[in-house]
Amino acid sequence: MTDPTARPVVLIAEELSPATVEALGPDFAIRYCDGADRAELLAAIADADAILVRSATKVDAEALAAATRLKVVARAGVGLDNVDVKAATQSGVMVVNAPTSNVVSAAELAVALMLAAARHVAPAHAALRNGEWKRSKYTGIELFEKTLGIVGLGRIGVLVAQRLAAFGMNVIAYDPYVQAGRAAQVGVRLVDLDTLLAESDFMSVHLPKTAETVGLIDADALAKAKASLVLVNAARGGIVDEGALYDALKTGRIAAAGLDVFAHEPCTDSPLFELENVVATPHLGASTDEAQEKAGLAVAKSVRLALSGELVPDAVNVQGGVIAEDVRPGIPLTEKLGQIFTAVAGEVAQQLDVEVRGEIADHDVTVLELAALKGVFAHVVEEQVSFVNAPLLAAERGIVVRLVMDAESGDHRNLITLRGTLADGTQVSVSGTLVGMAQRERLVEVNGYLVDIEPTEHLAFFTYVDRPGMVGTVGQILGEAQVNIAGMQVSRETKGGEALVALSVDSAIPADTLALIETAIEATSIRAVDLA
Repeated sequence: MTDPTARPVVLIAEELSPATVEALGPDFAIRYCDGADRAELLAAIADADAILVRSATKVDAEALAAATRLKVVARAGVGLDNVDVKAATQSGVMVVNAPTSNVVSAAELAVALMLAAARHVAPAHAALRNGEWKRSKYTGIELFEKTLGIVGLGRIGVLVAQRLAAFGMNVIAYDPYVQAGRAAQVGVRLVDLDTLLAESDFMSVHLPKTAETVGLIDADALAKAKASLVLVNAARGGIVDEGALYDALKTGRIAAAGLDVFAHEPCTDSPLFELENVVATPHLGASTDEAQEKAGLAVAKSVRLALSGELVPDAVNVQGGVIAEDVRPGIPLTEKLGQIFTAVAGEVAQQLDVEVRGEIADHDVTVLELAALKGVFAHVVEEQVSFVNAPLLAAERGIVVRLVMDAESGDHRNLITLRGTLADGTQVSVSGTLVGMAQRERLVEVNGYLVDIEPTEHLAFFTYVDRPGMVGTVGQILGEAQVNIAGMQVSRETKGGEALVALSVDSAIPADTLALIETAIEATSIRAVDLA
């Protein structure tokens, strides 16, 4: 049996910056292994709670199956070619990376390759080392007033555009997923790919590697380019067809190329390396001290969040994307509403609507659906519930989950409601909001009864037929049990009809005390909730 007091095990499978270990802090047991050694990895990962890797360690289905306690795979870098994200998701394991850690380094290397190719730096250097002074042979071209075509206007593409605009270049870009207005904000004109190929003097590729982008720059594309084109690829190997590129460079179809990535890596033997008009580096885009430290610090922070059960913004297999600042305070509230919902319902709903109303509905609130499910299953299943496996738990149980948004929220600036249908058709709902500058959490509705109570660690809800003396009876029984009431609210629809008492208390109410209250007030429903 696992010792609950033992520190979570964090396995570091490749060399990372010392700052990474420091950032993890003293709360974890740090272990090391050689992730490239398969046998060593499978043995070491067996009892790890988290694993930190770079690019040499393959975290595939076999490794995930061997990891009985694994909660998070952290890649200290951007690409995830060495991590089976689908298998991890099916196992409820969060996958995180450091998506912004190397953007500056990658952009700077693209610029370096472009300048090196334009000015023949590599062959001129090699000639000089061989004792040859060949100034006239290596006459280059300027970037000033030339047209730069950027293929992929993401974070790195934008950085390259900004830097090379300072060289006096005219910048155009092809990216079907970017709006023209957004491109204009960074001084870039959007064009189609054919136009970019026809107009560019220099071209820099900054696309992810997908089924759609592999081979995008092929022989047909290169045939549309200027003979003076200098092509740079510091993104992902395979986007540029290396065979077609070799032919284009060899025949003078284009002028030069700067390459940092290749279709198959490590790549030490390529016909491209024989050409003087090619400058190549061994995938150095993220290989700066600054990028490595940023990556390590980013994944260390993500591991800490993941192992504490919190949402990790850099998780690649958690829906929700970037979380707006206005949405963040609603995450813990929604998770609590999920726990309250299940406790009040007494079972898991067959259908669950997560309703988000008010100003925050203008943002992407997908994360609140995840938070609701995490709360709903918190005390239902044995395994640890995370933002990764909560949707899987719902799917396994055939629960239909919907996210409903509405800009109108009635009496509240923002309102979050969980509304579900149980197996017998019964409807259950709970609602909460955040109030004041401090964004204090308030529970404002339970099954149609209006309340106003802080969702503290220990809550209880009693329904009974409204009549005199019932509130006093509840207070007396709790007092005799040494349970202090922190807050109490009584709500009813009609005089003499059914009423609800909502309580926040300083300690958990013992089961026998709940039974006494149930009998004394002839409760039709009695529920206690521990949000710990």
